[in-house]
Amino acid sequence: MDIKYPNGKSFIRNQNKTKQNKITKKKASYSNRGMQLEEMINESNEFYLTQDICVVHKKPTPITVVSVDYSRRASTRINEAYYQTPSTLDYSGVYKSKHLDFDAKETNNKTSFPLSNFHQHQIEHMERVKKHGGICFAIFYFKTLDKIFLLDAEVIIEYWKNQSNGGRKSIPIQVFNDKGNEIKIGYRPAIDYIKIVDKLYF
Repeated sequence: MDIKYPNGKSFIRNQNKTKQNKITKKKASYSNRGMQLEEMINESNEFYLTQDICVVHKKPTPITVVSVDYSRRASTRINEAYYQTPSTLDYSGVYKSKHLDFDAKETNNKTSFPLSNFHQHQIEHMERVKKHGGICFAIFYFKTLDKIFLLDAEVIIEYWKNQSNGGRKSIPIQVFNDKGNEIKIGYRPAIDYIKIVDKLYF
């Protein structure tokens, strides 16, 4: 499916993506985690939901359908669509009566995370969530280092604003080590970020 962004750029989404094989080992083994970060978060959210721990879902992105292929009744296909509005963060939900809002980001960099991976409207959304008492953060995957961190939105906002004032255009890996919390890959849930949320916010 050809989906076009508001700026006119597009990408092709494979609608026939095969489902990941079920994990049968006691300890999950994730090769090529960079391709599976979102899947691991989704699996973790499903685990939290079935265990009645919290309710967190990936936010759907509203689209306007432009072209549809009706040639096969059993498999109607959207050929072209446009994003209606810029997205905010990837996930939202509720935990212990608190609103959760967070994003998932990846990088091949070893020494820092480029701020260019965020957008102004996402930073503004983070500020609003924090202002109204919600819990807001991002989960970062450094693929080359094979490390995953949870970093509070306040740190991200601080570096974003410093960038506008001539500061560096990335968040150093040392900041993740000092102010972030590393999440070890596990088994059900694969990414137990709620354990870090408990530590930081409750």
